[in-house]
Amino acid sequence: MAFETILFDVEDGVATLTFNRPERLNAIDEQMVGEAYEAVSAIEDDDSIRVLVITGAGRAFSSGADLAGGDLEPGEVDAGRVLETLFNPLLEKLFALSVPVVAAVNGPAAGAGCSLALAADITVAAESAYFLQAFINIGLVPDVGSTWVLPRQVGRARATAMMMLGERIPAPQAADWGLIWKCVPDAELHDEVRKIARKFAAGPTRAYAMVRTGIRDALEGPLSKALHAERRNQWLAGRTADFAEGVAAFQQKRQPNFRGS
Repeated sequence: MAFETILFDVEDGVATLTFNRPERLNAIDEQMVGEAYEAVSAIEDDDSIRVLVITGAGRAFSSGADLAGGDLEPGEVDAGRVLETLFNPLLEKLFALSVPVVAAVNGPAAGAGCSLALAADITVAAESAYFLQAFINIGLVPDVGSTWVLPRQVGRARATAMMMLGERIPAPQAADWGLIWKCVPDAELHDEVRKIARKFAAGPTRAYAMVRTGIRDALEGPLSKALHAERRNQWLAGRTADFAEGVAAFQQKRQPNFRGS
C-alpha cells in the first residue's frame, strides 16, 4: 500500500505503522487518520502479521490533531465531526485487533497523539518523551478515548489533573504512575520495542487476542461477566495448537515454537 502521511511495513510478523509528517511533529490531519485506518484494517486480512508497532518519524510521536487552518469564529466548526467519522473508528479498530499493539513513544505525545499512544497494550517511551493532554489548553475536551483510558490506568485524581491542568507528564513520571509500561534511555527505545515485538511475533497469537478482549470486557462489566468470559476464553485457548505446543515444550524442557494457531 502506498501512503503519503504514514509509513507501513511488515517484516517477520511485525507490522510497523509510523506517523510520517516530521516537519509538523507528526500532527494528525484527516488524511493521516484515514491512512492509519486503512493500514490497521489490512492487518485483519493478513495472518502473517502477529503484532503492530506504532511510532513517529523524527523527534515526535505526535503533537496531536493538526490545527493549521487560520482563524475560527465561534460556532463555525463542528469539532466532533472528525471524531465520529475518523478518530473513533480508528480507535475501535485498534482495540478490536486480534494482535497485540505496542507503542514506541520517541518524543512528545500530545492531544490525540497522547490518546493513541496510551491505547496500545504496551507503551514504551524514551526518557526525553512526554505525555500531554493538551485539549484544555485550546478550550477543548479530551477525546480519542482519553476519558475512558486515563482514569482506568492512573486513577481519577491523576487523570483529572492531566486533563484539566494540561501539563506535560515526563516519561519517567508516566512510568512511575503506571501510565505506561516502561521508560528507557532514548538510544535504547527501538531495541527495547523490537525485543517486545519479536516476543509477541513468536507468541501464542490467539491467546493474546483473548487477553486483549478479556481486559476490555472486564473494564466495562461486573466480576461475574469477567469470570464467564475467562471460562469461555480458556476453553477456546485450550483447543489451540499453541496450547498443545506449550505443554509439550514444558514437558520437554525447551522453548515453545508457537505459530499463532
